[in-house]
Amino acid sequence: MTDDVTTGSIRVRIPTPLRSYTAGEKDVFADGTTVGEVLSDLDRRYPGMAFRVVDEQGVMRPHMIVWLHNERCRDLTAPVTPADEVVLMQALSGG
Repeated sequence: MTDDVTTGSIRVRIPTPLRSYTAGEKDVFADGTTVGEVLSDLDRRYPGMAFRVVDEQGVMRPHMIVWLHNERCRDLTAPVTPADEVVLMQALSGG
């Protein structure tokens, strides 16, 4: 992995369409105590990443899915710990 892993970092799984931000890495690490803080740290490490997940009003985009504790999470204030894994997914649409 290209990212420095520090104690307290949370593993974040990146969907294929967003891996251009992470130099192709599918698993990266970010710091934070909430989902929103993790996304902010991801954006610090990988500029532009958070805007793909959260809109200008600070609301999660409808086509983005965050999994935390094996459950869908839309709450940016949901707490996370270093034992957690955050999984980002993009919903696909089409006909």
